[in-house]
Amino acid sequence: MTLPSISHQSLPARVPDLIAVHPAHGEWLVLQVSERFAELSLLTGDLRGRLLSAVLPEAVPPLAGLCDEVVAAQLPLGGVLFRPSGEEGRLLSLEAHPWGRDESTHAERVALFFRSASGAEAEQVSPVAGLIGQGPAMREVFRKIDRYARSDASVVISGETGTGKELVAAALHERSRRANGPYVSINCAAISEQLLESELFGHEKGSFTGALRTHRGRFERADGGTLFLDEIGDMPLALQAKLLRVLETGKLERVGAEREQQVDVRVLCATHRNLERDIAAGRFRADLYHRLAVLHIALPPLRERREDISALVGHFLEQFNRRYGQQVLRLTPEAVTLLQAYAWPGNVRELRNVLERVYVENQGEVIGARAFREWVGERQQALGTGQSGAAMAIGTAWPGDSGLDGTIEAELVSEHPLAGGRRSTRPVELDADEIRRAYQVAQGNLSAAARLLGVHRATLYRYLEKLGIRREELD
Repeated sequence: MTLPSISHQSLPARVPDLIAVHPAHGEWLVLQVSERFAELSLLTGDLRGRLLSAVLPEAVPPLAGLCDEVVAAQLPLGGVLFRPSGEEGRLLSLEAHPWGRDESTHAERVALFFRSASGAEAEQVSPVAGLIGQGPAMREVFRKIDRYARSDASVVISGETGTGKELVAAALHERSRRANGPYVSINCAAISEQLLESELFGHEKGSFTGALRTHRGRFERADGGTLFLDEIGDMPLALQAKLLRVLETGKLERVGAEREQQVDVRVLCATHRNLERDIAAGRFRADLYHRLAVLHIALPPLRERREDISALVGHFLEQFNRRYGQQVLRLTPEAVTLLQAYAWPGNVRELRNVLERVYVENQGEVIGARAFREWVGERQQALGTGQSGAAMAIGTAWPGDSGLDGTIEAELVSEHPLAGGRRSTRPVELDADEIRRAYQVAQGNLSAAARLLGVHRATLYRYLEKLGIRREELD
């Protein structure tokens, strides 16, 4: 018996969970959404016609950026891990497909398909040297590195200081067809304007005072490879014009030279600044920005990916063990919780420095929360002398001598009061001031206050009774 063949045309078509449309002048809008996606993402109400960015403002990665990428490449994206409600939300797997143009408006459309991510997908991480992370934000960075490495287009890498922009640039080079060519970098903020021009484009002997010999600039040295321009937002306007010409023509002229020479260089650049805001303020050329920002990778700050702190701690401990010849195995859960409660304005670089400091002072195989006491005190002092509260997530982390017997207990007060607390089985000693602060931060919720203090609710009630404090006295 011969079974009839089944062509793909005879199979039922997949129904998109969400269709987004991009009018000629405007932002991505929701054209259609399925009941299934509304359930997966916990959305309610009629979403049609609303801005895609407003429907899921905390989505990681942002859907509008994925739609832009699909339209630009006219190719589908698959296997993208996605959280509709930010770092703590449900993990989904996303596919995005070009969906043609709207017949009436000719606006571009993108179809999005979602499903719950499997356990294997949740654990799979693309290895990028030096970059550690398992959350959706870092997975999106890894995906873009893999995809953009195949291109020769310029890339802007944006992110706060200490997020690892230079590691992304190196990974893009190492995975590109230029990997066997030179990789040259320069920090545009660390060199004066005159020297920066010479460093970038080179100079001829005698072209200015002190030019005692001919000098090959970074562009020449990167010929056939990659040039990384760190802190591009700090480049003087006069040099921006010269850089633009080199990017557009592929030719450069040394300072004091009479002829141009051809170079073949892929340019990557990084900035902690908002370049679009700098364009509006007249500090950065719009034409150069559009020439550089063909592709864009945004690195999330550490405070937006706290789930990665434990993995980062393990990575740095391994590094320090090799460097110092010691054997520190881990941090205690309480110590990790303390680190997760801090906002890390200096991001991964600050975390690494703090860990190294505590590592050097530590004498055992396990580092506990007490080892961070001096550092926490310094953070509290900085907070008390005017540093922004948004930058400091630890309010009163080490209460110190309270007059009660027992151990020193860490009180963790995070940016979001109910997010940082963890229950602990260790013996604790609490005083009235600690309890009152936690109660006020928790906005009168005793259960939440107990979580902030790291104790069970029943334990907190026992302390209220022991100290003779009534609930109404906590306000």
